[in-house]
Amino acid sequence: MSIVKPRSMPTGARNVVRANDSASLWNCTLSPGWTNDEVAVLRQALIKFGIGNWAKIIESECLLGKTIAQMNLQTQRMLGQQSTAEFSGLHIDPFIIGELNSKKVGPNIKRKNGFIVNTEGKQSREDIIQRRKENRVYESTVEERNAIILKKCASLPPILSDKKRKLQDLKEELSNILLQIGECKKKIEICANISKQ
Repeated sequence: MSIVKPRSMPTGARNVVRANDSASLWNCTLSPGWTNDEVAVLRQALIKFGIGNWAKIIESECLLGKTIAQMNLQTQRMLGQQSTAEFSGLHIDPFIIGELNSKKVGPNIKRKNGFIVNTEGKQSREDIIQRRKENRVYESTVEERNAIILKKCASLPPILSDKKRKLQDLKEELSNILLQIGECKKKIEICANISKQ
């Protein structure tokens, strides 16, 4: 069975396979997207590890095959807003914030594709820190976080399995080449010793 490799763009100079490409990252490829189960796992991981703590989520192996960009975009969808800075590091349920954001209206609330977007320019560091303090009221307790058990994925997605197999094949090929190089060096040494005599 042939696995379709993701391409950054369908045509042109960016129509290349890149190391960080994945099947559901680019809109122009066939994409399985996020299943309801994966969204539920990400939700629990965000509560447990905190918004934006992608390294911990990846280390937990609960969402194999998902990239940081994919998790960040899905988090924006769950929060209902484009900027996640004011929630960074907070252990919150993104669906609670998403519901609150879905009810916000007014002349200062601008939306794009359902997300609240910042149209006032870059937020200052002080504004972000203040909003983060205000959002702490939505944080889960340490006990709630510790009670969350994230299961490791049982198997790799097909594209990762394919990449892992190809990597193993390349390692074996490299090992064989290194053995051949070692044999050639021995033969060169023998020839050099013979010619010295």
